[in-house]
Amino acid sequence: MTGNRTFTMIKPDAVEKGYIGAILQKITAAGFKIVAMKYTQLSQRDAETFYAIHKERPFFGELVEFMTRGPIVAAVLEKDNAVEDFRALIGATNPADAAEGTIRKLYASSVAENAVHGSDSDENAGIESNFHFAGREIF
Repeated sequence: MTGNRTFTMIKPDAVEKGYIGAILQKITAAGFKIVAMKYTQLSQRDAETFYAIHKERPFFGELVEFMTRGPIVAAVLEKDNAVEDFRALIGATNPADAAEGTIRKLYASSVAENAVHGSDSDENAGIESNFHFAGREIF
């Protein structure tokens, strides 16, 4: 069964380049409703916790450094088939491989600086949403 909510982050690279408005416009134009959103900056501890699944990977330190270098926009989105539809909207992790018109094709510069995060499953959408919006009845 597919869910109707997913989690996204507009990453520091896209925030630095002033793409927040354009990315949010793409999201809402695709039929997603924003049910929670905040502009914040991850601490090192928060980034390490959020990306703990990658702790043993060689890029973990660089990932944490990147995600803590500036503000992010965290959001919970709602739409039927939310996770799958959002993954299609953002495109492949590597912007060179992303389909035309996707968020990463338009706003990402590399695999490492790929503009947005999108949950990869309904289960992770709940976990990630609760991480960023703890204590709120969102997911």
